[in-house]
Amino acid sequence: MRIAEVKAHVLEAELARPFSSSFSTFRTRTACLVEITCEDGTTGWGECLGPAQPNAAVVAACRPLLLGRDALAIERIWMELYNQFRDQGQKGLAVTALSGIDIALWDLRGKRFEAPVHMLMGGALRREVRAYATGTFRRDAGRRIDYIVEEVLGYVREGFSSVKLKIGFNVEEDAAVIRACREAVGREIGLMIDANHGYDAIEAIRLGRLVADCDIGWFEEPVVPEDLDSYLEVRRGQPIPVAGGETWYTRFNFREVLARRAVDIVQPDVCGAGGLSEAKKIADMASAFGVRCVPHVWGTGVAIAAALQLLAVLPDSPPRHEPREVLLEFDRTEQPFRQAILTEPIEHSAGIVRVPEGPGLGITIDPTTLKRFRSEAP
Repeated sequence: MRIAEVKAHVLEAELARPFSSSFSTFRTRTACLVEITCEDGTTGWGECLGPAQPNAAVVAACRPLLLGRDALAIERIWMELYNQFRDQGQKGLAVTALSGIDIALWDLRGKRFEAPVHMLMGGALRREVRAYATGTFRRDAGRRIDYIVEEVLGYVREGFSSVKLKIGFNVEEDAAVIRACREAVGREIGLMIDANHGYDAIEAIRLGRLVADCDIGWFEEPVVPEDLDSYLEVRRGQPIPVAGGETWYTRFNFREVLARRAVDIVQPDVCGAGGLSEAKKIADMASAFGVRCVPHVWGTGVAIAAALQLLAVLPDSPPRHEPREVLLEFDRTEQPFRQAILTEPIEHSAGIVRVPEGPGLGITIDPTTLKRFRSEAP
């Protein structure tokens, strides 16, 4: 299977109602999809985490290095591309672009052997996974505590058994929102919190202590990802398990995180950490260190499908007769083409999502949606 073409598709859609994390405001949703076509016409799809246009530019820079290559030589291609850019690209866009390419190559491999990716990665340990709802971003209008509680209750009515709350704005206000949500849903529903690195260590420790009695599943990205010492301070200074990893890259970055015990839960994003090849290595390393792995997911149906293929093969850690469930992050914010990009959308049923069983990622891209939302790429 020789690679004949590599394309990056930039998709973009304006939002009806903008929303904000602790550091960013979303007025549009964008995505960079990678399409790799072989000489026999077989096509594989991947997705890159992060800013779409810059990712597309890096994918375009990789194109000459991919044309004519054996698409099944995934490990060799990964290392050659990584080595080509490693002097300036050990993290960030070089790796997120490589992630989309790697995912597309795995999709091609699955189609070549007429098997889902999870079968080629060792076989499924599970056929379905429980999803948690991600949302609760800050809006431009309304009383935050009121619309967040209403939103969370809506997810519970949909059948989600756990919800992640967006914080990182103001410690006292965030604590009030967390407490109000816990009171609204009771103790049976799981709650996690995500500061999107909006605090420093002092604020994060204060917040963790203020809501320690609210039974929070994890405290995600309490501080900036570069500062592992602050992660260690937060982990020592308050009782909630600390999570992070959506902006950490490759096994080399995660090796330091794990060796220093900076987090209780690692959250590599398949579309950002280096693709399926690298995410599996990271998950296996986490298992060896006794650290839980809950992949981060933020993208279209391509990203969801890739995450599900990984989740299907994540080892039970620790192994036991009744293992802890793996979790799929399921974005519930406005995203006009998230599911529309697939001919068969990946949806949940009472908070449960089935792992696609078709060849490769198990998905088919809808060409009409691709054309409708395509933006001009480099």
